[in-house]
Amino acid sequence: MNYNVNEKGYYGDFGGAYIPEMLYPNVEELRQNYIKVMQEPEFQEEFHNLLKEYVGRPTPLYFAKRFSEKYGTKIYLKREDLCHTGAHKVNNTIGQILMAKRLGKTRIIAETGAGQHGVATATVCALMGLECIVYMGAVDIKRQAPNVARMKMLGAKVVSAESGSKTLKDATNEAIRDWINNPTDTHYIIGSVVGPHPYPDMVARFQSVISEEVKKQLLEKEGRENPDYVVACVGGGSNAAGIYYHYLDNPEVGIIAVEAAGKGIHSGESAATSALGKEGIIHGSKTLLMQTPDGQITEPYSISAGLDYPGVGPMHANLFRSGRGEFISVTDDDAMQAGLELSKLEGIIPAIETSHALAIFNDRKFKKDDVVVINLSGRGDKDLNTYIEYFDLA
Repeated sequence: MNYNVNEKGYYGDFGGAYIPEMLYPNVEELRQNYIKVMQEPEFQEEFHNLLKEYVGRPTPLYFAKRFSEKYGTKIYLKREDLCHTGAHKVNNTIGQILMAKRLGKTRIIAETGAGQHGVATATVCALMGLECIVYMGAVDIKRQAPNVARMKMLGAKVVSAESGSKTLKDATNEAIRDWINNPTDTHYIIGSVVGPHPYPDMVARFQSVISEEVKKQLLEKEGRENPDYVVACVGGGSNAAGIYYHYLDNPEVGIIAVEAAGKGIHSGESAATSALGKEGIIHGSKTLLMQTPDGQITEPYSISAGLDYPGVGPMHANLFRSGRGEFISVTDDDAMQAGLELSKLEGIIPAIETSHALAIFNDRKFKKDDVVVINLSGRGDKDLNTYIEYFDLA
C-alpha cells in the first residue's frame, strides 16, 4: 500500500479538494504548478540555502540520555525547537513564500492557532517584503500573547476571529473567506497538512526535510537510517508528516501519532480525532472529523493551542484507518507533567504540543534496544504562561 498522495489528491479514502467555485482558479493554479516549481533547481537551491543560512538547519538529533535511562529505551529528540522562530513551522513557510513569489502573488494570508505558524509566516513575509495578514481566534490571541506581539513586530496585521469557539477552526474559516474575496493577488499559506489538495501534499513535502535529516543523522549515530519508531504529536499534523515522510512506506519503522485527549477522550473536552472522529469535510478536504450525529463540527479542546483542531490531515486519517499508524491520546495533565519532566531531566523546555508526544512512555513500553525518535516540534517559550498557571510557578 502507498501512504503518499495519489494523482487525484487522495490518501486512501481521504483528501481531495472540496472548495467553493470562487476558489477553484487559485487552488487549480497551485495544483498545476507546485511540483514543477518545487523541482526546479533554482527553487531547490534557494529553499535549501534559506533553510541552512536563515532557519539554521540541519537541526540536531539529540540523544536524550537521562530521559532514555528513565524509560529504559533509546530516545532521540529531533530538535525542531532550535529552528529560527522556535518551531518546525518555518520549514513550510519558507517553501510557500518562494512558491507564492514564483506564482506572482504579492499578498499573503495565514491562519494560526498556537501562533507559531503565524510567526513563521510573518517572518518570511518580512524577509521577502510582502504584505501579511494573519487570522487568529480571539481565545488563542489571549493565550498566546507573546506570539501576537512577535507577529506585529514583524509587520503582520493580526485579525481576531470572533466566531464559533474563537480558535484555529474559526481562524481558518476567516482566512478562506479572505481568499475568496481576494483571489488574484493573494496566496494562502496553510500551516498544516490540511485543506484542499495540493496543500496536504505540498506542506508534507516542505516538512519532509525533517525525516530526510533524521536518516542521515541516525546513520551517523546508530549505523542505520531507520529508527524502530518515529513519534510526533498530531493536531492538523505537519510536524508529524515531516518526521514520518521518508518512512511512510517502510513497514520496519513504527509510526506513532499522539493526539490531545484534553480532559479525557470522552469528557466532551477533547481533541482526540482518531478516537472520536467520523468521515466528513472540513476546510476543503475529506478526513476524520469530530462531529455531532447530524454532522455539525464539535468544538475541540486541548490545553495546547496547537492541537485543538477538530479534524486531522488526510494523510493521518489514512494512516489511522489503514492501521499503518498507531494513535495514542494523551490528557492535558499527562502532557503537562511530561513537559516538566523533560525540562528537569534534559534542560529542554518543550512546547505543550510536543509534551503530548513525550507523555507516551508511562503506558507505551519499548524494548531496551529500540531506537525511538521523537519530533521535538517546538520550544516552550510561547507556553510559559500556561506552564506558570498550571504548576503555580509564579
